[in-house]
Amino acid sequence: MATSKVLAGARVVLPTGTVDGGRVIVDGSRIVGSAPADAETIDLTGHWLVPGFVDMHNHGGGGASFTNGTVDDILHGVHTHRLHGTTTLVASTVTGEMDALAQRAGLLSELAEQGEIAGVHFEGPFISPCRKGAHSESLLRHPDPAEVRKLLDAARGQAKMVTLATELPGGIDSVRLLAEHGVIAAIGHTDATYEQTAAAVDAGATVATHLYNAMPGLGHRAPGPIAALLEDERVTVELIDDGTHLHPAAFQLAFHRAGADRVALITDAMDAAGFGDGTYHLGPLEVVVSEGVARLAEGGAIAGSTLTLDRAFYRAVTVDGLPVEDVVTAISVTPAKVLGLYDRVGSLEPGKDADLVVLDADFALKGVLRKGEWIIDPR
Repeated sequence: MATSKVLAGARVVLPTGTVDGGRVIVDGSRIVGSAPADAETIDLTGHWLVPGFVDMHNHGGGGASFTNGTVDDILHGVHTHRLHGTTTLVASTVTGEMDALAQRAGLLSELAEQGEIAGVHFEGPFISPCRKGAHSESLLRHPDPAEVRKLLDAARGQAKMVTLATELPGGIDSVRLLAEHGVIAAIGHTDATYEQTAAAVDAGATVATHLYNAMPGLGHRAPGPIAALLEDERVTVELIDDGTHLHPAAFQLAFHRAGADRVALITDAMDAAGFGDGTYHLGPLEVVVSEGVARLAEGGAIAGSTLTLDRAFYRAVTVDGLPVEDVVTAISVTPAKVLGLYDRVGSLEPGKDADLVVLDADFALKGVLRKGEWIIDPR
């Protein structure tokens, strides 16, 4: 059973700002407003206390795949990311046969119902062969609303997001279907023009899947999807801040144009995250990870990342020079809001799940609390 505890003395990042020498009170699995008489006090002086990280795009970790692994494999991958501060995680699939994806959705939905993951993100097969990235071209298909609905039904209400190339036949109708069912329509792996992208947003698309990656570059005469997604206040943009997927200038451009309230820092992690170099598979495709960079064995395309969100937090503050409060917004608050989970997670407020991360003065991870239980005890 979780015990009552007062986490005292840290620099606490709250929705209203940072409090020096603040405290967060935990009773059972929740944050509360006042301390029970028997609460244990834990001194965190000299540390930062921030909300648990929320990853809305993650394919695996710890050597385990959310696309191909067993239930035990998936739980191991989820635990690997919890060790790096991700207390809320959406499991992402990759392109596969429709029946296999539906079967995988059923398995993942059970884990979502049990509270182990926060839902399912279908990345593919409804994407452009021109921007397929690390997806098997032979398995790609147009976003037929009937087939999109098949995946939603298989996920039993646990589908959170579907990534689409909305310019393909059926794309706009599929966006409308997703919006009607309360599922995020995300624009990604797309070859759309500026105008096509704007039309998809008007139809209900609200997320840009790993902005910049797997879409046309920003052009001065043909601005393409990047400009349309960055300029529209209705869109949240995913960014992979690992130093590989994005040049620092591109990261800064997107972050400052959209603002922390419209940026979700993600990992797009695959099996090797938190595990190491070697040979892996992303769906049916072989991936070679060398010096922490994942690329397809055939063709060399980047194939997800080995990023964990504690490293993304560290880089955003120390390399990109972002204010801690903005990083907390992009790594916890914004994704929680996008996923419809902000009433439970994403900030350190009474009534919410006791999900939090302890960082030292140099932003290295020292502790992780999830639902009132230490994953990593900072003492």
